[in-house]
Amino acid sequence: MANVQLILLQASGTNNYFQFGFIALMIGVFYFFMIRPQQKKAKEQETFRSSLKPGDSVQTIGGLHAKVASVESDGTVILIVDRIRMKFEKSAIQGLSTKAE
Repeated sequence: MANVQLILLQASGTNNYFQFGFIALMIGVFYFFMIRPQQKKAKEQETFRSSLKPGDSVQTIGGLHAKVASVESDGTVILIVDRIRMKFEKSAIQGLSTKAE
C-alpha cells in the first residue's frame, strides 16, 4: 500500500512541473508574438511622429491626405488645400502619404 502511494505522489509531482512549464511556455509565446511586436510598432510610430517636418505629405487616421504646414509642441498644423489649415494632434497622424498634392 505504501508503494502505491509513493508512486502516486511522484506522478503528481511530475505533473505539477509539467503544468508550470506549460504555463511558462504560454507566457513566453504570448510575449514574443503579441506584446513585443506591439511595443516595437508603437516605438516606430513615436519616432515617426517626432521626426515630422513642414512639407511632409501625411495621412491622418481618419484618411485625410495633406501636407504638414508646421509642427508645434501640442499638435501639427496641416495644409489641406491652398489656404485651408487644420490642427491635429500628433497622434492623429498615421503615416506618410503619396496621394497629397
